[in-house]
Amino acid sequence: MKALQALFFVALATIGLAANAGTPPTENGVTTIVLDEYNGYFAARDTLADLKAGTYEFVVTNKADKLVGFLLQDGVTHEQLDVFPIEPGQTRTTRVKISSNGFRYRCPINPTPWYDISVK
Repeated sequence: MKALQALFFVALATIGLAANAGTPPTENGVTTIVLDEYNGYFAARDTLADLKAGTYEFVVTNKADKLVGFLLQDGVTHEQLDVFPIEPGQTRTTRVKISSNGFRYRCPINPTPWYDISVK
């Protein structure tokens, strides 16, 4: 019974977090996407849905206990928009133009899957 109660509370907490996730903030025409990189995956602070072409600032923090990286590409042409290493605990920022092709990102050092993001 305790296991079922614990599962119920975890489900409620997860639903609550998802309900609180908003779209990335845009200020002065620049949309900021905040990403935390862990061992093998990225977590976005906001929902990456309903994005539009424009100028984006990516703020990436290394939450892994080792050197990681950030590779950002055009979603269709796979043209490299930026790539850089990130030391443990370090935060790096990059500002790029995103077209209607969308974008994709991953870590080339600490292998993660590609995260493909569509934009309008």
